[in-house]
This record gives sequence, structure tokens and C-alpha cells, in this order.
Amino acid sequence: MPGNLQGLLWALLAAGLFAGQSALMKSVVADYHVLEILFVRQLCVLLSVLPALARGFPGSLKTERPGLHILRLTGAFTALSTAIWAIAVLPLTMAVTLAFAKVFFVALLAAFFLRERVGPHRIVAVVAGFFGVLVVMRPGAEGLFDLYVLIPVAGALGAAVAQVSVRRLAQTESTGTILAYQAIFIGLLSGFPMLWLWKTPDPGDGAILAAIGLLAVAGQWIAVKALRLGEASVVGPVEYTKLIYAAGFGYLFFAELPSVYTLAGAAVIFTSSLYMMFRERRTKPAAQPA
Repeated sequence: MPGNLQGLLWALLAAGLFAGQSALMKSVVADYHVLEILFVRQLCVLLSVLPALARGFPGSLKTERPGLHILRLTGAFTALSTAIWAIAVLPLTMAVTLAFAKVFFVALLAAFFLRERVGPHRIVAVVAGFFGVLVVMRPGAEGLFDLYVLIPVAGALGAAVAQVSVRRLAQTESTGTILAYQAIFIGLLSGFPMLWLWKTPDPGDGAILAAIGLLAVAGQWIAVKALRLGEASVVGPVEYTKLIYAAGFGYLFFAELPSVYTLAGAAVIFTSSLYMMFRERRTKPAAQPA
């Protein structure tokens, strides 16, 4: 089986696992604090990378850019915590759709902080993508503006800050160091409030919380495997199948039906993102010297 096809199949599985994780979070977020869910999730992630951290310790924590790590961790913590909050107050499909604004925030931040060239095609794609986000948010619709829709958008900005920071960190830091800081310090950030917020789950809810962590770990490892087997420009767009998974889970478990605005905005976001990805894929070879 060709590598790209293998990568696509693994990426489809990873997208389903992440969407399933979100559905499980939505099922318990009314009974447990957002930070408790994040803490359990992050504890599972930490346990999964602990052997690698132990082998490289203490070198795995050596860094030349502590300030950039702080910026990255702030963005990642914002993205993870708001993702859980968003699915508590919004339909699952809407929350997932608005989180895809990350693609466009990354394009803008990369232009300003990484000095990546932004041509007219990328500008058009970014503007179109933000238009799709506005369609989903529906500002002014029925004379109201639901402030809850800003939660996943804020999370998308945090995720973009984290991703751009990782691009800079990857120039001087090892992958182990980058993973070590996220696994340890996001766990601490979400764990410290547990002194006041912890609520001991019953066996059923405990199983769901554990499943959330296991799905997060499995999704991350499988997503990495997909990128190892297939080209990023081929595997990357598969992430948008999370919309399909989320719509299915939302209907089956929460009786949610995506609105026309959510579907229309998702179509615009999906199209503009694909255009940006394939345009980048076509222009990169041309930039290489003969």
C-alpha cells in the first residue's frame, strides 16, 4: 500500500479518535470542571511520554529559549482548556468548526513572527476563511451575538500561537524537550487548581475520564504515524473529517443537528484551507534552486 494511502487511513482514524474524545468530554463537562477534565487528560499524556522523558533526563529539560516555551505553553493551555469549555456551551459541530480558525491565525502569525512570505493567494484564502468563521458565528443574526462562539475562536488563536512557537523552538530545541515542557507544565497548570476544584468521579464517570485520556494519547501517536507515512500536504486536509465525525456524534448522543449557517461556514473554511494547502504545495517546488 502506498505511503500516502497508509497515511490517509491512519489520519482518518486519528480524526475519529479526537472527535470521540470531544464527544466524551461533552458528556461529562456538565458534572466536572473543565480543568479537572484537562488534568486527567494531561496526566494520561504525561504517563505515555514518561519513559522517553526518563531516558533523556535531565537533558530533556535543557532549553535555550525559556521565554518562547512560556509563550508556547500559554497558547497550548488556552487551546486545550477552551476546547473543553466550548463543547460544554456550544453544539459539538459548531465548536469543532470554529476551532479550524487556527489555520488562518497560523498564516497571519507566521507572516509577522516567522517572516514567511504572504502572497495574494494566501491573503485571499485567509480572508475567505475568516468569512467562513463569521458565517458560523452569525454576528447580528436575529439581533443577537452569542458570546460563547468567541470561546473556540480564542482557543484557535491559542493553538496558532503554540504552533508558531513550536516552529521557532524546533530550530534549536529537540522534540523531546518540546514534548517534555508541554507534558509537565500543562499538567501542573491544570493540576494546581485541583486542590479546590477536584471532584472524585464515580466508577462510570471515572471510566469516561480515563477513556478521554486514552483517546487523546492514541490520537496523538496515530496522528504522528500518519505524518511519518504520508506527505503533510496529503494527510493534513484529513483533519477536516473531524467535522463529519463531530456531526455524527452530536446527532447520535446529543440529538444535535448542525444549522445551515454551521454547514455553510464549514464549507467555506474547508475550501479556503484546501486552496491554501494545495497552493503552498505547488509553489514550494518552484522555490527550490535548479
